[in-house]
Amino acid sequence: MAQHGHSAACCTIPPVVAKGYSPKGKYIEIDGMKTYSTGPSTAKEAILIIYDVFGFAEQTLQGADILAHSDESHQYQVFVPDFLEGQYASHSWIPPDTKEKGEKLGAFFQGPAAPPKTANRIPNTIKLITEKTGGTIQTWGSLGMCWGGKIVSLTSKSGTPFQAAAEVHPAMVDPNDAKEIAVPLCMLASKDEDAEAVKGFEKELKGKKHVETFSDQVHGWMAARGDLEDEKVKKEYERGYKVLLDFYHQHL
Repeated sequence: MAQHGHSAACCTIPPVVAKGYSPKGKYIEIDGMKTYSTGPSTAKEAILIIYDVFGFAEQTLQGADILAHSDESHQYQVFVPDFLEGQYASHSWIPPDTKEKGEKLGAFFQGPAAPPKTANRIPNTIKLITEKTGGTIQTWGSLGMCWGGKIVSLTSKSGTPFQAAAEVHPAMVDPNDAKEIAVPLCMLASKDEDAEAVKGFEKELKGKKHVETFSDQVHGWMAARGDLEDEKVKKEYERGYKVLLDFYHQHL
């Protein structure tokens, strides 16, 4: 059972495709990065997704499409830049339960996936997307998946370009980050995150928040590690995106 129950979602989402999803969007180039773009160009609100360490997984792109198109009365432009520029982690490193796996993952997080490196690119990425889309976007939200959750924590402080932020199955949860978060934040944790760290993070959040633990789901269920052929995972993937939509509708 999930903890910290949420109100009924604002809308229904399209049927989730378990395997072989065909994305609705297109790829554009932003700051030299291949960037998935979806949603109507007339939408005034946008969401920047910082994906997990596996890149453009079909579960991630389907999630982007769900956020963009589900509610016809309140759609979003959604963008997923390739911040890792093709240098992705291997699924074989997860979980890092051997010395070799741990070393590979550690080197990855200190190299291509060093959080400050990506966090520093966010303001210019937002600026360039806003310019490229002709200035229609007036409000931005963020969504970080796993590794991307850490980036969201680092980019949601005073002066952030985001009006609302969300993290799903976040990596490297640190309650100290929460102390500086300056916008409404939604965190959907899995059974694999450190429960005490999640609890501490929630406690330190000063603004509006929704923190919920999907206690029967694995780290990554709303992104690249989500086995959507499993009906239970599929149902909770769908519910997670409903919670996110409700959150963005309230705060963007």
